[in-house]
Amino acid sequence: MIANTSKAEFGVQEEPETGAARRHREELAQRSDSDVVQAFLDGDERAFGELVNRYDSRLLNFVYRTVGDRERAQDLVQETFVRVYRHLHRFDQSKKFSTWIYTIASNLAKNELRNRSRNPLVLFQTIKKNWEADHRPLEWEDESYKPDDLFRKRHLREMVENAVRELPEHHRIVFVLRELEGKTYEEIADITGVNLGTVKSRLNRARNNFARIVAPMMD
Repeated sequence: MIANTSKAEFGVQEEPETGAARRHREELAQRSDSDVVQAFLDGDERAFGELVNRYDSRLLNFVYRTVGDRERAQDLVQETFVRVYRHLHRFDQSKKFSTWIYTIASNLAKNELRNRSRNPLVLFQTIKKNWEADHRPLEWEDESYKPDDLFRKRHLREMVENAVRELPEHHRIVFVLRELEGKTYEEIADITGVNLGTVKSRLNRARNNFARIVAPMMD
């Protein structure tokens, strides 16, 4: 998990948890992002660990779907938390913390794509099931599914993520944020730094491109 590495990296000690520490951790988990941010700014180092716990997996999924390399995605998420730790005192608390941290991760992912010299296109296999464009975010696993159903869903997830990597960078990011992360248009505009009309235009083109890519592969 990224969380444990990040806590050590930022000086959040992983000491044996006392009853008081456990109660404090549980209390932090019940508080809003804004309250946790303020607690950290007020000197509570454990509050940063709570932010890491909340966002490490979500950011890893987002960055991995954007850059297509899990190890590199882990590095970029780690760098995201480093930047958050260093610059949290500059965060405008009238804004949503989730938007701010996704913006940092998005910028790092875009820089990664721009710095690559290799062809970003990947091959992908046949998708056996239809993908519902209006289901946001996509849910891949459910314990109520039978094992072979879960296998098919995991296979579909892999195929969709491979297809997403075929999209141009500026289309891919808005597509992932909307269709896979479930962000609103307004949040995507804040994260990407473009206006609402551009978000909607890019998303429409991304959806059309995605449909074009997968259509020949579907039964």
